[in-house]
Amino acid sequence: MNIIKNLPGPLLIFLGALSLSFGGLIVKSFDGATLWQILFWRSLFFGLTVLTFLIFTYKKRLFNSFYASGLPGFFSGIILSFGFCGYVFAMYNTAVANTNFIISLQVLFLAIFGYFFLKEKISVLTLTSIILAIIGVFFMLGNSLSPGEMSGNLAAFTMPITFAILIVIVRKFPNVDMVPAQFVAGVSSCLIGLIASIYFSYSLIISFHDIILGFIAGFFQVGFGFIFITIGARTTPSAIVGIIMLSESVLGPIWAFLFVGERVPFFTIIGGAIIFFAVLLQLFSLLLFNRKKKL
Repeated sequence: MNIIKNLPGPLLIFLGALSLSFGGLIVKSFDGATLWQILFWRSLFFGLTVLTFLIFTYKKRLFNSFYASGLPGFFSGIILSFGFCGYVFAMYNTAVANTNFIISLQVLFLAIFGYFFLKEKISVLTLTSIILAIIGVFFMLGNSLSPGEMSGNLAAFTMPITFAILIVIVRKFPNVDMVPAQFVAGVSSCLIGLIASIYFSYSLIISFHDIILGFIAGFFQVGFGFIFITIGARTTPSAIVGIIMLSESVLGPIWAFLFVGERVPFFTIIGGAIIFFAVLLQLFSLLLFNRKKKL
């Protein structure tokens, strides 16, 4: 575990984004598992991965780490679980590119929530970014009019929204350790998958092929992804984190195209390009603000 902690923060952020970028490909590769079965097994293996990391990291202080995170940590975990559910639902029902482009909006939602809950000012560049992002989203949604795909696109918004809420909580309570919160998220989303499977009369028994994919998704893709990002973000400026995290949105559609032949519609490319430009504009605004603050 010390090897991970000794790696440079930006490298850890990139490794985390690289891990997360395989999410769409993995969900699209399941053979016969339903949406809720995928959510259950993915969340189960994710929770076990985080718990293992916590045991090795905190040892005898394991239970104290949960107590120290308190209500902010518990609430953060519950919020993050909704993002996990929305992610699987989105990847199951719409294109990988759509989901990844929408996820990249997290930095803009953070600016909006920061304005309302933290009284942070919105600059002209940020306002321009928000307007451009809305235009880009309309391009993408207008190209996805089927009920299933539209619901997938809308579900994808839970990821950037929950991420922005998490960051607001962290800013309000800067001493909260987010790793225990991730375990809470894994357990919560696992329970949601279990309850939904029972409600829709789905058995939790799936093929060996899909069990392996669930393990890869929970252990490597989400588990290592979030652990890398959580540790790397401690020593990496937020604007740099945002820029590096864009690699997830770029790589995700590439993996889906190369390995499952998922093509990206023209209007999705246009909308995604507008969203990307909007996010980069906002990140430039953050870098400019931080530079002025240092001066």
